[in-house]
Amino acid sequence: MARFDAENELQRLIGDFLKEHHLEIHHTEFKKEGPEWKLKVFLDKPMDAAEEYVSIDECEEVTRYLSDRLDEEDLIDRAYTLEVSSPGLDRELIKPEDFVRFAGRLVDVKLFRPLDGRKERTAELIGLEDGIIRLKDEDGELEIPRDKVSKIQLAIIF
Repeated sequence: MARFDAENELQRLIGDFLKEHHLEIHHTEFKKEGPEWKLKVFLDKPMDAAEEYVSIDECEEVTRYLSDRLDEEDLIDRAYTLEVSSPGLDRELIKPEDFVRFAGRLVDVKLFRPLDGRKERTAELIGLEDGIIRLKDEDGELEIPRDKVSKIQLAIIF
């Protein structure tokens, strides 16, 4: 295979397995890091799951299953390292469903260019509608076009 389409190929390979184990793919990355290629698979729980976080045991189980399936299919034409993990407590919000799931939570927002003199802010997520991220902070409600945001992730407050 000339170009490995990680998201689609992995969904095809392990989609049913993940569904049976109440897991889903949050996102994938297949890229060169230093001298090595890495296939990173970030797992998540579905929105309706009883538990919010993916366990280490679940990551290990998916790693074993996926490694076997990738070996069987021989889809990747170069040496690589497989890493399976969860998106973490400070997970990046990527899919539209993430903005529904985590509405009401505090998020850290990083912008490509300053807005009102600030490139970063922490605010409560209201949601995402028609490509506009709606937030609420001490100054009131704020609307930021999604394409102006370089990264939005759950805030970790200690």
